[in-house]
Amino acid sequence: MRERLLIIGGGMAATRLVEELVGCAPDRFAITVIGAEARLPYNRVLLSSLLAQDVAEDEIDLKPASWWRAKGVDLRLGERVVGIDRQHRLVTLGDGSHLSWDKLVLATGSNAVRLPLPGADLRGVLTFRDCADVERMRAAIKPGASAAVIGGGLLGLEAAYGLAKAGVHVTVVHVMDRLMERQLDPAGASLLKQDLERRGIRVMLEAKSAAILGEDEVERLAFSDGQEIAVDMVVMAVGIAPNIQLAASAGLTTKRGIVVDDAMRSSADNIFALGECAEHRGVAYGLVQPAYEQARVLARVLNDDEAVFEGAVTATNLKVSGIGVFSAGDHLGEGAQALVWRDQGLHHYRKLVLRETPQGTVLAGCVLYGETSDGLWYLDLIERAQPIDDMRNDLIFGRALCVREAA
Repeated sequence: MRERLLIIGGGMAATRLVEELVGCAPDRFAITVIGAEARLPYNRVLLSSLLAQDVAEDEIDLKPASWWRAKGVDLRLGERVVGIDRQHRLVTLGDGSHLSWDKLVLATGSNAVRLPLPGADLRGVLTFRDCADVERMRAAIKPGASAAVIGGGLLGLEAAYGLAKAGVHVTVVHVMDRLMERQLDPAGASLLKQDLERRGIRVMLEAKSAAILGEDEVERLAFSDGQEIAVDMVVMAVGIAPNIQLAASAGLTTKRGIVVDDAMRSSADNIFALGECAEHRGVAYGLVQPAYEQARVLARVLNDDEAVFEGAVTATNLKVSGIGVFSAGDHLGEGAQALVWRDQGLHHYRKLVLRETPQGTVLAGCVLYGETSDGLWYLDLIERAQPIDDMRNDLIFGRALCVREAA
């Protein structure tokens, strides 16, 4: 008899886990996936493209309904788990029904952070996290519409791009002194600001939002210095918070996320967590690639194979048409050596961070702007900590030259 595996969450991490499981243990589990959203699991990375109407809604589906049926997965959409009974191995659904399990996986993702600003409950204050948010933003778009996107990080810029492509006059409001400060150094961030402004997106840096003004709906955004701008909508894209409420109410150990070990096990027997809701070695990853690696490890652990998740080098790709941004590893490189190349005319910039180790010089981080085709090759060098002494002179020029020289 097959073991009952219940996965709470119908996002990208859950989908990849199912894909890995049916590959390495096709007949071991009777899999049930419960997703709160009433639609097939989809690629959140493409939400800005969906908003900009660069892709159709069905094009962001991770797998068609026929795939889930063919794999024998009981996919329950539009249902919510409200409680976990660890002792009897049951979960309670929103309608009061129960499901039993032998092994339970929490893939509950994250929630959008909303700033506690005065006026945050006005009509026209939105977040950018899921398809429902995209629908709300589309409904708010009208001829001549204007929007303030609070947050100059990855999510905020993708929201700004999607709105601008849809014809909205967009202002990006960022409290820091540069865009994407977690992924870009000052030089790369400056180029990004220039390219966004060339596309008609206004950028306000070191601007602290103080209040959202209006009677029943958004009319203006006020700043701490007394300045105000007139807008029809405000999009908060200031970060995400792991969705840990269900785990915490079940008595699992939680900090910022659901605490897991190197096998993705929680503090309770036969309960695991992965993706944005999980915290591993003090880190809660908010990116897709670490979640996919966690899924690969967890699939093998569930199948009683040896596998460990040792952490991940984070890499970031900005999904804005015509603007290439790739960042990985220790991109700031304080106290390290830096190789820098820049083409002012083409708006191309490349920075490689090098560190000395007993084994030799290794690549610790990189920032690529404008031309990013070598990004994954650099990421592989960072992850493997492979000494690069023999190709140091050519490293800044990318894989093609280094491979040719090595040959």
